[in-house]
Amino acid sequence: MKKLLILALLPLFFLLAARPAATTYRLDPAASTLTWTGHAEAGTWAPQGTIRLREGRIAAEGQTVRAARVVVDMATIAHDQAQLAEHLRGPDFFDAAKFPTAVFELTEFKAGQARGTLTLKGQTKPVAFPVAVEAAPGGGLRLRGTVSVDRTQFGVNYNSASFFQNLGSYAIRNDFQVVFDVVAR
Repeated sequence: MKKLLILALLPLFFLLAARPAATTYRLDPAASTLTWTGHAEAGTWAPQGTIRLREGRIAAEGQTVRAARVVVDMATIAHDQAQLAEHLRGPDFFDAAKFPTAVFELTEFKAGQARGTLTLKGQTKPVAFPVAVEAAPGGGLRLRGTVSVDRTQFGVNYNSASFFQNLGSYAIRNDFQVVFDVVAR
């Protein structure tokens, strides 16, 4: 009976052994871009700027991502208007002095959809967003997509109409987007 069970399970073991090992890549901050966009609650004002990756790693089997950890340097929030960038880095918004990084940890990647947790201002919440994965020129992977984040879930309530009334044209939408083009080698 044991021999029959072993013979029956043997093909399964071969299939599992044939699965390619995941390759681990390091994110290349210099070759990667993160562009954020915020929005006024009323009107068309939508400031846009950049933020930089600090570090990260991705494990993938071919173009299927199995694990990822991405660290963003919150002190690098930039905008053409220096005063706005300073305000966004300050305690009213992301408090980069107290919370210098934001961290995304992948929990699942399936059918081009990334699911994981985002830690921002010391609070961790689930996020999901589409990601396109392709081979990067010169080797490695290139990941592109857009993630939308509700800032109020992380305690960033400044000028949110959900928390303050009568803001008029000073109201800021709760959600902001980050368009990413990340290279991992």
